[in-house]
Amino acid sequence: MRCVYCKGSLEEKASIFTLVLENRVVIIKDVPSHVCRQCGETSYDDAVFRQLEKYVAQLRDVITEVAITSYSGKIA
Repeated sequence: MRCVYCKGSLEEKASIFTLVLENRVVIIKDVPSHVCRQCGETSYDDAVFRQLEKYVAQLRDVITEVAITSYSGKIA
């Protein structure tokens, strides 16, 4: 696989997904990702991205300013 931005090579590794959602910050640790060795751009497989969307939807209703969780591939 190649980076869509710089065409550098990608390596599979766990990363941290961060999103500002309204007045909340969502942090998901240990997300399976592809990180460019040249520019550092992070990308996700379609299945991982769909799972991240589910996490964000679930955490949207959490009554806290910062929500931190680890990626497990499953939503409780």
